[in-house]
Amino acid sequence: MNRIMLTLAVVMTMSFAACAQDKGDSNMQTENKPLVVYFSATGTTAEAARTIADVTGGTLYEIVPQHAYTSDDLDWNDRQSRSSLEMNDPQARPALKDTKLDVTTYDVIFIGYPIWWDQAPRIINTFIESHDLKGKTLVPFVTSGGSGISNSVKELRKAYPDLEWQEGKLLNGVSRNAIQNWAEY
Repeated sequence: MNRIMLTLAVVMTMSFAACAQDKGDSNMQTENKPLVVYFSATGTTAEAARTIADVTGGTLYEIVPQHAYTSDDLDWNDRQSRSSLEMNDPQARPALKDTKLDVTTYDVIFIGYPIWWDQAPRIINTFIESHDLKGKTLVPFVTSGGSGISNSVKELRKAYPDLEWQEGKLLNGVSRNAIQNWAEY
């Protein structure tokens, strides 16, 4: 009888410990989910951001300009287009529609954007300067019609040397599985 009681006590203790462990793991997963922020002028970067948020369980947040970009604004062949003027002015900081995002609960922040003139659009600078990102791991991801990610990350590191930048990734046509393997931070 004592042996049965002892066995039951051990089994119950292990069960309670396992339940507590499961509950603890669940809370840790919730707390460690990444934030996936992105700016997308045409929808391509938005698609990549949704995939990252989906495979990581992260929170998705769109960086929205106060004044939406039109197709004329995005005409890179027109030197007077809005995007051309912004990219030719390193101090340009397009206004955000919303700056009330609380980043304090996130350790990892994926930052997505299209490549404009081999760099991040100036609205990315606006976002970075509008939020306290010190102590966060920042993982850039980009979409581009022909440029790579290297120069844009180099420029972000130079502009914000106190932030913890990862290499990031160009996500044109990358499969969901490739994103899943890459996005494990």
